[in-house]
Amino acid sequence: MGAWQDGNGTLTVPGREEGPVDLLIAASYGARYRGLLGRDGLHGALMLTPCASVHTFRMRFTIDVAYLDKELRVLDVRTMRPGRLGRPRPRSRHVLEAEAGAMARWGVRPGVRLAIGPPQRPAA
Repeated sequence: MGAWQDGNGTLTVPGREEGPVDLLIAASYGARYRGLLGRDGLHGALMLTPCASVHTFRMRFTIDVAYLDKELRVLDVRTMRPGRLGRPRPRSRHVLEAEAGAMARWGVRPGVRLAIGPPQRPAA
C-alpha cells in the first residue's frame, strides 16, 4: 500500500453483514497527536498510522484498540479506559480505535485481515 494520508475511508471486516464502517485516517503527526482528544464519542473508527502504541490520557470515554500489522491483519485487541498507557506491540504498524464494544460487534479479532477503501458515497 502507498503512503497513507489524512482523510476519510471505509473499514471492511470480513463476514460483517452490515457493510463497511466509516473510518477516519490520521497519518500526519498533527492528526495522530490529536487523535480522539476532546471528543465525547466516535462514529465509526479512527486509524492512526504509523503507530505501535497509544494512550488514553485526557480521553473522555473508554475505547477499543486493535493493533494491525503492515498487511492490516489484527495482532491484538484491547479495551482501554481513560488514563491508561498501552504497551507497544511488536510488528504493529497501525492502530485502530473505536468506542468500547465496537470491535466485538464488528468481528475484529486477532488473525482477521481488514481492508480499507475509499469513503462510501450516499445513495442517489
